[in-house]
Amino acid sequence: MIKDSTKQKPHKFGTFLGVYTPSILTILGLIMYLRFGWVVGNVGLINTIFIVLMASSITFITGLSASAIATNIKVGVGGEYYMISRSLGLEPGGAIGIPLYLCRTLSVTFYCYGLSEAILVLWPNTYEALPTYALQGLTVFFIILVTALSGKSAKLVLKSQIPIMIIVGMSILALFFGVVTNDMQSPIVEASYSSAPEGFWYVFAVFFPAVTGFTAGIGLSGDLKDPQKSIPRGTLGAVISGALIYLFIPLILSVTTILTLQQMADPNAGVTVWTRIAILGPWLIYPAVWGAVLSSAFGSILGGPRILQALSMDGLMPKFLAKLSPSGQPTIATWISGIIAISAVFLGGLNTIAQYVSVLFLTLYVAVNVSAALEQLIREPSYRPKIHVPWFVSLIGALAAMLVMWLINPLAFAFAIGLEGLILIYLLNRKMEQQWGDAATGVWMHLSRFALLRLNAKKITERNWRPIILLFVHNLKERMNLVRFAVMLGQNSGVLTISRLLTPEDKDELPNRNEIAFKMQRDLASAGMQALTEVNVVNDLKRGIYNVSTSHGTAGMKTNTVVFGWSSDQKGKKEELQLINDLAATGKNIVVLSIKKAFSRKANKIIDIWWGGRDSNGDLMLLLAYLIQLNNKWKKSSINIISVANTKEEMRHLQQHIKFSIKEARIQATVEVILKNEKKVLSRLLEKSKNSDLVFTGLARHLEDIPNRIKNIDQIIKSLNAVAFVQNNGMNWELPNIFGQEI
Repeated sequence: MIKDSTKQKPHKFGTFLGVYTPSILTILGLIMYLRFGWVVGNVGLINTIFIVLMASSITFITGLSASAIATNIKVGVGGEYYMISRSLGLEPGGAIGIPLYLCRTLSVTFYCYGLSEAILVLWPNTYEALPTYALQGLTVFFIILVTALSGKSAKLVLKSQIPIMIIVGMSILALFFGVVTNDMQSPIVEASYSSAPEGFWYVFAVFFPAVTGFTAGIGLSGDLKDPQKSIPRGTLGAVISGALIYLFIPLILSVTTILTLQQMADPNAGVTVWTRIAILGPWLIYPAVWGAVLSSAFGSILGGPRILQALSMDGLMPKFLAKLSPSGQPTIATWISGIIAISAVFLGGLNTIAQYVSVLFLTLYVAVNVSAALEQLIREPSYRPKIHVPWFVSLIGALAAMLVMWLINPLAFAFAIGLEGLILIYLLNRKMEQQWGDAATGVWMHLSRFALLRLNAKKITERNWRPIILLFVHNLKERMNLVRFAVMLGQNSGVLTISRLLTPEDKDELPNRNEIAFKMQRDLASAGMQALTEVNVVNDLKRGIYNVSTSHGTAGMKTNTVVFGWSSDQKGKKEELQLINDLAATGKNIVVLSIKKAFSRKANKIIDIWWGGRDSNGDLMLLLAYLIQLNNKWKKSSINIISVANTKEEMRHLQQHIKFSIKEARIQATVEVILKNEKKVLSRLLEKSKNSDLVFTGLARHLEDIPNRIKNIDQIIKSLNAVAFVQNNGMNWELPNIFGQEI
């Protein structure tokens, strides 16, 4: 068979070209040339070193956190977004990833705009004045250029950065030789704040973006040969290299005599601080500046589309954005990013927008550090990174990044948090399906473990009673009315578990137990409901209900109420009554449900409770009716308690007792006690409650005259739309006692 040789295999990069080079060049970018002289001129050598160390410490901690996460998973396409989404979850990852993509895309605009300004500033004054659209036109040209090259080949772009890195390195050496070949002085250590009256923290906030480019290499994670090795080495190497260079430059600037302190502090001096000190002056410095800015633009246009590609692959963006060219480049995502970058050229107010972009970008630092801290705190067995970072170190990094966001622009800080919060809420409401585990699940497990241990140490009294319900259904969609009823009982008050039983005969479904349980979750979510779901394997369905019910739950959260529907065949009905009798001995409350159709939408629904007056079923029936009333659609419903007395004296006494009991229980209900006559109680129940929306009636505790019991239950179910047969088997000290002693 002849292999297709026309399809190119995507090129994979190593540590130096794929991570270190784009990261170090983004660090040694435009701000190094524009602002270092200004920083030294305002705060002096000591404070500048302090600023560099603080800023580099934050980036180093973030680099460590990113390295820890990267060495624990196989990092795919999307870089920082991929790591955050696989750690915190799909929705938090999307809340960070979408703004991060926009930041990288807008950064292309800023870098190309800055490059155009740096070139046009050299336009001779003796020449004819440039047209007003020259700056925007040149910016658009550079955006198209970097977009076209990036869309064609990442390899070409990354290799082009090697000569740029050489030129940048030569410019730093030129600065050094320009200083040492002229007269020098003692280092300037005092702070003047001559052009920065706002003080030290203002200078720190202006300088900090100079150290933020180290994640450029992480953005190419999907194009690396070995991300687990390359990301830590390249990222930390770039951070350390950048910090050392940034400590070296202020030392050189502080001892030069070529420029005075005031000249360096001039906010308009910019790149001229370097051109006036370095040997070869503008002939070397300007190409270095252009190369540094162009390299940063390349880093952004390479990283942004790959984030968009990853968002598309995870279902957060349209699927066509994940398509690749034959050479493995996300061409569609790249050109869409280029179009957005070109559109931003005409927005105006780019300096203000740049502050918001910087602050939004810093939320990435917060998310990476929080992810690493959480992973360490919950200590899941699967978290086995090669680089261990103490949780408090990552947390310090996150808090420090938030402080810097505030220092740069408090309004931008509030905007960034608000925007990502809105995106998070939107994504959570979409209820998307996540295909991987995350640290958020571990957090919930730790919280659950803590709560269960505390709960198990407490004695459950009647004050703390709430329904811990186990509902058995075979087909959730077909039994949705029963499910809705059980959800209403547990909503905000209890816990509902829906169980499906499989037998050895269900050979096709046995291997897919987890998938079945998860599909039940999706069906519930589609219906707007929440409950726990599980699939249990049993030898026999009826005995399986007994075995699962008696052992269900965990210490402190044992199931106390079992709910199931009424069988359709005669044999099943007999077995069900036997099952109810067996479960009664275990202390489980029983609710047998029959709901023919969905409840009406009217507000003033009617709930009837038929209580014989001589057992404790009334306590549970009234509690369940009250729990139903807590649901929004049942808030205006009314509860009617109906009982039957043999004599007028008994009727008067029973009515007084029930009214007193519900008053003490603080539950609103009307009471009606009727005298027994020639009509059977069953006939009167069917006649009186035929128009009620929901009827509760007791379930006797014996196995006598089973055929007649089945006949009565069938007759009630046939005549009423919704009926719940209730048997209270709860322990006296656990279930609230509303009606007191038996009469």
